[in-house]
Amino acid sequence: MENKIKRHEFLKSLGLKGASLLAVYCGATALSSCSNESVTPASSADFTLDLTNATYSKLNTVGNYVIANGIVIARVSSTSFAAVTQVCSHENKANVIYSGGGFYCTQHGATFTTAGVGTNANGSKGIKAYQTALSGTTLRIYS
Repeated sequence: MENKIKRHEFLKSLGLKGASLLAVYCGATALSSCSNESVTPASSADFTLDLTNATYSKLNTVGNYVIANGIVIARVSSTSFAAVTQVCSHENKANVIYSGGGFYCTQHGATFTTAGVGTNANGSKGIKAYQTALSGTTLRIYS
């Protein structure tokens, strides 16, 4: 035969200190398991991408983008690229993509120009933009 105890009786048997400790532990565990960790955007960068490599070949088509080293790199025209941090300034989470001629945070709807300037309330802080330089089929991204 099983001895079952009701939740109320169990908490009562713990006393105030035990129940408080249990509540704090459970509350902290539940909150930490639901939250995404904040990400700090890289303040500087200097790397190259080979546009003949299949991983980065999407950048040969205007309107496409790739993510490399925490930076979103987009082909904005036949002659230019734009690069910004993937980390949104609204809540420091890596959710920025390129869409519709600008950058967009999929989490909060923040929007940014290709220069990283915020264009709505959630993007008002702006995001870090990087320089780009194309030499043949090699694209350099740098601060």
